[in-house]
Amino acid sequence: MPTVVSERFGSLEYQDGATLRFPAGLPGFGDRRHFVLVEQTGLTPLVFLQSLESPGLCFLALPVQVVDASYDANVGLDDLEILAIDPSDQPLYLTLLAAAENGRLTANLLAPVVINPRTRIAVQAVRSDTRYSHQHALAGC
Repeated sequence: MPTVVSERFGSLEYQDGATLRFPAGLPGFGDRRHFVLVEQTGLTPLVFLQSLESPGLCFLALPVQVVDASYDANVGLDDLEILAIDPSDQPLYLTLLAAAENGRLTANLLAPVVINPRTRIAVQAVRSDTRYSHQHALAGC
């Protein structure tokens, strides 16, 4: 089983084939293209998106539907081409979390991470509209 050393989790084992590949990287982290999703007991549905290339790079994320049950995905054609989504694929949509200036947690609904579960290819799909915010306030946070 492959292992990566991370600042948050120490030595972290992950399953063969669990690697998420971001062909275009993530905005602001274009040279970081390989990540794994880490789930921690008791924190579900929260997940960690841990870089396999940078021990200190780890994003907090939630399934988009947890933040907004009626979220309307609008993935651009370029991103769909990268993802190679088949009609039978059920993509996973995650929203990355961040701390706002006031210290409260916010969710980036403007640019969700979209994962093709069959190929493990992922993109951060920046929407072309302004229907959602990159700093959507989380209730109770």
